Amino acid sequence: MAGTDRISGYDAAPGAVWTQACATLKGEMGADTFGSWLGQASLRQDRDGALVLVTPTGIARDWIRNNAWRRIQEVWRAKDPEKRGLMLKSRVEFEQAAGPEAAILAADPVSSDVPEIAPARKTDGSVSQPGLQERLTFSTFVTGPANEFAHAVARRVASWSDGHFNPVLFHSSYGFGKTHLLNAIAHEAARSKPDRKVVYLTAERFLSTFVRAVQDRQTAAFKESLRDADLLLIDDVHFIAGKQSTQEELFHTLTTLMEEGRRVVFSSDRAPVALVEMDARLRSHLQAGLVCGIEPADRTLRLGILEMKLASLGRSMGAPNLTARGDVLQFLADRFTDSVREMEGAMNTLVARTGAGISELTLDEAQAILRPHLRGGEKRITVDDIQKATSEHFGLKQSDLISERRNRSIARPRQAAMWLCKQLTTRSLPDIGRRFGGRDHTTVLHAVRRIEELKQGDPQLTRDLETLARKLRG
Repeated sequence: MAGTDRISGYDAAPGAVWTQACATLKGEMGADTFGSWLGQASLRQDRDGALVLVTPTGIARDWIRNNAWRRIQEVWRAKDPEKRGLMLKSRVEFEQAAGPEAAILAADPVSSDVPEIAPARKTDGSVSQPGLQERLTFSTFVTGPANEFAHAVARRVASWSDGHFNPVLFHSSYGFGKTHLLNAIAHEAARSKPDRKVVYLTAERFLSTFVRAVQDRQTAAFKESLRDADLLLIDDVHFIAGKQSTQEELFHTLTTLMEEGRRVVFSSDRAPVALVEMDARLRSHLQAGLVCGIEPADRTLRLGILEMKLASLGRSMGAPNLTARGDVLQFLADRFTDSVREMEGAMNTLVARTGAGISELTLDEAQAILRPHLRGGEKRITVDDIQKATSEHFGLKQSDLISERRNRSIARPRQAAMWLCKQLTTRSLPDIGRRFGGRDHTTVLHAVRRIEELKQGDPQLTRDLETLARKLRG
């Protein structure tokens, strides 16, 4: 294979192609992530002439395979005039097959400096670190029954109160406020005690920084940068489950900090007992502290979050009194029961499209704007699905919902099903009415309005509707 071939104006030598690919990948991934995972990879050729991207560790190989390999291959094929294949192996795997003397065609595309993880202190006493978001503070966190205990615990940690539990772990599904709480703790703790060292890291950054420290023989500096923290916060700790050497390092870091009375806070998408891939000793440490679950936000809390989000967007637009119609806010609160983050994203979309005009936006217009964004990748819910789920939930037959029977035990579930059809499908009111025994669209409209009224004072009905919506969305 000639090392200096040129085809269509491109250097076809593998090393040159890889250099071009790295320039594109670094721009897409960001210098820090690229440096952590691809900065020490080398392009080699095995005994059969096949091209292999060789990583220094199995951890780096696994991260690349799970997070970037498809894109790397796409960029490689786009840059390589000869369209050669590319394999991925760790250094141990490659040398076992090809021997350590195999030629390196391209290596070290960027500097291998270990990224700084110590916090930068700002003039107002707060800290600035990668991943730490200034807007995620206690003042922007909306509380309700679903998260008030977690909020109280977070406040206590941030105030450096005595008698704290250690470690503290907040867990919930995606989008219920874990990251917000950890950010808020970091900001408040740093502000209230400027002489204390507060370190916030995502688990992914912990992993990538540790890998680079191992590669560059700087593990002592890495350990020191963490183990002198007065408060260490690690977000999404479930990310490192199954990564043995990284778990080992985190276990020893946690043990050291706890023995010295330092404070540690984690977040996870599951309770420790469910982190079955995590090292048993580390999981035991997590269970021994305060495990604090965050429940899905109820309707009142979701409405409160929307109102705060709207106020925040208004301030950024120079329109501090920005409002939206009640039925639009209710639609968003009822449509996005599984993720506050997705609900806020929907509000962002509406404001981006309408600006201050969101105050006049009707429910039909809001649904029309969001419809293209709601369909992608979502399970398609039909009227039949809703009727089946509703009848099963209330202990009825599906035929009861389309019958003429009007006793309350059937009429109320029928109205609930019609309300769900309005919220979860794109069917018109006349079409919904036809599917409920040929009823008129005014009957459906009455049902939707009646359920809206009842929800205000009937918590059980609200819970029933949220349960059904969650079940239908899968």
